[in-house]
Amino acid sequence: VQLQASGGGLVQAGGSLRLSCVASGRAFSSYGMGWLRRAPGKEREFVAAISRNGGFTSYEDSVKGRFTISRDNAKNTVLLQMNDLKQEDTAVYYCAGRSHAILSAAYSDGYSYWGQGTLVTVSS
Repeated sequence: VQLQASGGGLVQAGGSLRLSCVASGRAFSSYGMGWLRRAPGKEREFVAAISRNGGFTSYEDSVKGRFTISRDNAKNTVLLQMNDLKQEDTAVYYCAGRSHAILSAAYSDGYSYWGQGTLVTVSS
């Protein structure tokens, strides 16, 4: 599967952005999907994940209650709605896919397929 992420940009603290990731290729619904990010000078970290059918989600603690991950298998799309953004959310955000996913699992790691990344910058 090939992944194309978009939606990043510059936003003030407290604002919102919605990231989108469109997948090409077959059997999108067989992939567990996630968003991860790499902040300047830091290691890549998990942000959010969603199971194959969208019924299960998982979030990194600092984004719980502010970010929402969703997917539309008919459109081969996974979204990340980000609200109440903080300066520490500044990072390059990557969508990622994991094959051979269990139907009810939202994975924080083990991703094999990656989009190109989209930059989110949160100003004060």
